[in-house]
Amino acid sequence: MDKFLIQGGQPLEGRIAASGAKNSALPVLAACLLTAEKVTLDRIPQVRDIATMERLLKHAGAQVTRRNGQVTVDAATIAHPEAPYEVVKTMRASSLVLGPLVARCGRARVSLPGGCAIGARPINLHVAGLERLGAVVRQEHGYIEAEAPHGLTGAEVTFDRISVTGTEDLLMAAVLARGETVIHNAACEPEVADVAALLIKMGARIEGAGTSTIRVQGVDRLHGTPPGTAHAIIPDRIEAGTFLIAGALTAGDLTVTDCEPEHLRALIAKLNEAGAEVTEPAQGQGRSIRVRSKGKLKSVDMTTQEHPGFPTDLQAQFMALMTQADGIAMITETIFENRFMHVQELARMGANIRLEGRRALVAGPTRLSGAQVIASDLRASASLVLAALAAAGETLIDRVYHIDRGYEKIEAKLAGVGARIKRVK
Repeated sequence: MDKFLIQGGQPLEGRIAASGAKNSALPVLAACLLTAEKVTLDRIPQVRDIATMERLLKHAGAQVTRRNGQVTVDAATIAHPEAPYEVVKTMRASSLVLGPLVARCGRARVSLPGGCAIGARPINLHVAGLERLGAVVRQEHGYIEAEAPHGLTGAEVTFDRISVTGTEDLLMAAVLARGETVIHNAACEPEVADVAALLIKMGARIEGAGTSTIRVQGVDRLHGTPPGTAHAIIPDRIEAGTFLIAGALTAGDLTVTDCEPEHLRALIAKLNEAGAEVTEPAQGQGRSIRVRSKGKLKSVDMTTQEHPGFPTDLQAQFMALMTQADGIAMITETIFENRFMHVQELARMGANIRLEGRRALVAGPTRLSGAQVIASDLRASASLVLAALAAAGETLIDRVYHIDRGYEKIEAKLAGVGARIKRVK
């Protein structure tokens, strides 16, 4: 089992590039099941969750090829409209194929999601939405089985709570449903808009993606991407945000390239509030963000929210930053109920953190020291890497397969800007 060995205390300086967004690539790959024609995608990151989704597409009967940095999916035939547990047990995004398979094949059998144990991800939102479109859905033996032998019919759907994967799943189902579907209380995340952008290129009729109300006029069929063209995945805002926090945490001078500043406004505001200097190039001069932190950091409170609020996927990394800030920061987690599992490991490194339900009080600055720690989930593992970069001495992080699920070659990228980090067996 791989581990990361990190020698802390080195400022990060230079340029580091963000990859394509894992949380966008997953639903975009699932959307390829909606057409019998080839779909070509660009900037698909090579991470574990993507490899799992590609295996899932192949199990269903699609051909998946990688060439010159692009991925082409040919789902001309879907022999097995299912997502078996053996394939998707390590990935929570398995439910994303539910809507496309029901819409295309009239039936689907999908294992309940696996992945990080950071809290409930209610599949009932997916189920309720599909039932509104006319599917008959039941749960048996750890699987969701859905049938719509006569096709889906458009309807008005209001989510009880905002769900990114629920919005994406229902959006993909609705594009082939008869008539109009209106999704109320939809997720506004950039990844939802990216999925819609691909679907529109494939012939879908969608309005309002990226807002809380999405309208879909169903079509009879979708086509693939035009020959010689590819849909480019948006930059990974969580990876970019992780690198920005790393630059501030190590008192470095780091420029994150190939990113989208508009997707990171909440984080940029908090970094500025904490005393880091964040600058962007003039309009039309490229997509990058530079962070510098030469003076003392100040503690700032933060509450996770749905987009455009502060992302829950950056909460653990921001907590690592606050261990080095002057004062007491109150971090409130509103999205997932179990997303403080990194606190115990940060405490092993010297962090002063007190938990009060869904709030964490972080007192700083504290002297972090290297230790042996264990990653519990994807973003928690990123927070431990950041803490280790700022700690005195050597840190050994176990179970880094968690970070491999969502970060592409993170140790190589960080080493390229001065981090003393290596992967060991």
